[in-house]
Amino acid sequence: MIIPPKLKVGNKISIISTARKISLKEITPAVNILKSWGLEVILANNIFKENNQFAGTVEQRSAALQSAIDNEDIKAILCARGGYGSVQIIDNIDFSCLQKSPKWIVGFSDVTVLHSHLNNLGFATLHATMPINFPTNTHKSIESLKNVLFGNEKQVECKIHPFNKYGEVEAEIVGGNLSILYSLLGSPSDINTDQKILLIEDLDEYLYHIDRMIINLKRNGKLEKLKGMIVGGMCDLNDNDIRFGETAEEIILKHTRDYDFPICFGFPAGHLDDNRAIKFGVKSKLEITTKKVILSSNSHL
Repeated sequence: MIIPPKLKVGNKISIISTARKISLKEITPAVNILKSWGLEVILANNIFKENNQFAGTVEQRSAALQSAIDNEDIKAILCARGGYGSVQIIDNIDFSCLQKSPKWIVGFSDVTVLHSHLNNLGFATLHATMPINFPTNTHKSIESLKNVLFGNEKQVECKIHPFNKYGEVEAEIVGGNLSILYSLLGSPSDINTDQKILLIEDLDEYLYHIDRMIINLKRNGKLEKLKGMIVGGMCDLNDNDIRFGETAEEIILKHTRDYDFPICFGFPAGHLDDNRAIKFGVKSKLEITTKKVILSSNSHL
């Protein structure tokens, strides 16, 4: 796995939108914070373009991402926001320049497309908050992004959850948004979960959709060889008039009952104000006990 180097003061980073459109007003708070870290912020050519709900056409978004990947002066790429659209451009991108000039590609939600695809190509990525979310993020969320980018990451601790399955495991973390992972099954970007820790989170889905997606992951063998699971935010979920009868956490617990890997519920990752940065593709240690839950990552573990 190729792990990008840490950032230094004075480095250039790019903000790009691979999916939905974004405005200058929405992005300005994040630009100011990133500049306060000593970084030079380069806005991608398409950043304020509009094509219906998207930040430009497929061609414009593809060209903007390709340009940022190919530019050796750019040391990290932050996706401005999620929404929908990254899957439209993923097959247009040549990632080969990352071999000689690796850089963190950062985001969550729809950016799961990039995370999963790049993991298959052997590149580590960063599941973390995005510029549009900076104004509502907790200090710890933004600070965790800074710490990982500059190589000063700290371990993440989270509250005990009654559904947790105890254990300690070391493995690479993969995953992201459950709906996106579900949509990638059978494609070249399909997630490889063998001997990995799987992170899942989601937003604004129906509970029966959660059930269907977890069952599909299970039927596709994605849980069979897992070493661990992290369940992040399951936020603003919906139900039908005739209730499904289980929470998202209960659904996940039910379908993982026959496996012996440790599981952490309620982890601060996903569509939450407190969305901590997590390295994907980097060996990490997950400790779940009756008293604590700790996730720590180290490229030398």
